[in-house]
Amino acid sequence: MTRTAPEPPSSRPATAPGAPAPGAPASTAQTPAAQTPAAQTSAAPEPAPGPASGTPAPGPASAAPAPDPAAATGAGPVCRRLEGRTAVVTGAGSGIGLATARRLAAEGAHVVCGDIDQSAGKAAADEVGGLFAHVDVTDPDQVEALFRAAYDTYGSVDVAFNNAGISPPDDDSILETGLEAWKRVQEVNLTSVYLCCKAAIPYMRRQGRGSIVNTASFVARMGAATSQISYTASKGGVLALSRELGVQFAREGIRVNALCPGPVNTPLLRELFAKDPERAARRLVHIPLGRFAEAEEIAAAVAFLASDDASFVNATDFLVDGGISGAYVTPL
Repeated sequence: MTRTAPEPPSSRPATAPGAPAPGAPASTAQTPAAQTPAAQTSAAPEPAPGPASGTPAPGPASAAPAPDPAAATGAGPVCRRLEGRTAVVTGAGSGIGLATARRLAAEGAHVVCGDIDQSAGKAAADEVGGLFAHVDVTDPDQVEALFRAAYDTYGSVDVAFNNAGISPPDDDSILETGLEAWKRVQEVNLTSVYLCCKAAIPYMRRQGRGSIVNTASFVARMGAATSQISYTASKGGVLALSRELGVQFAREGIRVNALCPGPVNTPLLRELFAKDPERAARRLVHIPLGRFAEAEEIAAAVAFLASDDASFVNATDFLVDGGISGAYVTPL
């Protein structure tokens, strides 16, 4: 059965650009969702091993220094480019999603934190003063309810950061990856983006504006030497879907871009390579900056794409990869 996202109630007024959204009611009812075994969070296939402090794996002595996280999360000075707007973030409980929820809130947005992990998602929402919605992003009804909750609570859906994803160890070479592993990754990484865009766009059309940022990966632009066949294919699908939607809805004021992070130092990614530091080291040598990204650096890119500063950025693959995709020979 084909599911379509409901048109928002016509009685709710659209929020004018830059104007505060209507105030939120006290109720923050959570969207029920069936728990699934795999956590849905932001993922890229080449993590940095090491402690949770963000220290990258051993690499070139000339590696560029990581940024001060305080400046990227809002503890330091940031712009208020998203004042009064409503942003929905999936996979908000950890990694890139959590860093982005913090950044968008610091820039003035009302943030709706969607996650399948109730504890992590609620903690994120509490931290940023937003709304938590318990959601399985592979379930059409729950995804529609997520965006409906955002609209009903804050009066608009201005930004959708469709970020939830998985990168399981059983996704490997095509010769080793089973069909069930393939399907699961496609459902969480690609079908969920389709569902989230389908749910968000009707609200944005009524408002006459909106920004959608879909998490892809640099591996969608380049072959990965350490293969994760379903992950790479799913992220390639995100690129194509984002490009198509960006072209289709541009004249209705809706921009859609694919975010392509390089390897990011997140808990999920550290866990993926915890038992194979040699594999991580092989990846690190290909990064011209000589280190893995911090989640706050990716969040800063999302905030830019969500804001009016990116008003002419649409239907593109926005690379935040430390120069990997532009390097022929990695500098020592």
